[in-house]
Amino acid sequence: MIKILIVDDGHLIRQGLKALLELEPDLQIVGEAQNGQIALDRVKELQPDVVLMDIRMPIMDGVTATKEICQQFPHVNILVLTTFDDDTYVAAAIRFGAKGYLLKDTPSEEIATAIRAVNLGYTHLAPGMMAKVIANRVDRPEISLPPELAELTPRELEVLKLIAVGANNREIAQQLYISEGTVKNHVTNILNRLNLRDRTQAAILARTYLVI
Repeated sequence: MIKILIVDDGHLIRQGLKALLELEPDLQIVGEAQNGQIALDRVKELQPDVVLMDIRMPIMDGVTATKEICQQFPHVNILVLTTFDDDTYVAAAIRFGAKGYLLKDTPSEEIATAIRAVNLGYTHLAPGMMAKVIANRVDRPEISLPPELAELTPRELEVLKLIAVGANNREIAQQLYISEGTVKNHVTNILNRLNLRDRTQAAILARTYLVI
């Protein structure tokens, strides 16, 4: 059973999500919070597996809450809810450790699928949103190529580019004619060398600095 905390300042939204998600036999709503500060207390108390996190909330927004939860409770996975005008905030939430993001009008079946994915440590990105997040990266500097990219081997760069277009390990293995185990090793090396948390951050970096 996957334990879920719903964080949103809209009472009706929380109740709607709860009603829909509780129809799934493997999902359990263990609590709710109307802002990020309350969410921190609820996470400590309830120890959820996944936090479904709104972005714009009073007192403490979802970006700040994501940062605090990921630092204090690294075992908790965060799935962000957003609207199309929240791209800058979503990019920040991803940088701080969120495992993925969805639009608020996403069908409940897909939300449930995303919850299961992030609970297993995978990322889940809303279709069509990657480019918008990259275009609105937080603290965007004058772009220069990170020196760490020069340390990647040609094969690792190939793997990184395929990650950026959303390929999973099996698809990468098939395209490069290597084993899935080798792909996993390359992904681990890429994340370690670039000091990245997960594939989502790797994809954002690649789409920003490399020709994809």
